Amino acid sequence: MGVDPDDTTGARPVPRSQRDRWATNLAAARQFYAREGHLRPARKHIELVNGEEIKLGAFLDNTRRRAARLSAERRADLDALGMRW
Repeated sequence: MGVDPDDTTGARPVPRSQRDRWATNLAAARQFYAREGHLRPARKHIELVNGEEIKLGAFLDNTRRRAARLSAERRADLDALGMRW
């Protein structure tokens, strides 16, 4: 039929779980905090983590807006970095 099982063109990336996305965003926040000493990036700031572009500014802004719905563990992770709510 002309189908090559090794052909990955057009293959979709596997969706990541919410836990994986949180871990990636938190790693970006930790990296930014270690370098800058604060967690107040511009909304459009993009942080490179292991070659991946993370929209850190948007993540932190959205997280602040949804703070009431965060788990205590996730809130504590950001509090440890000096997150301003």
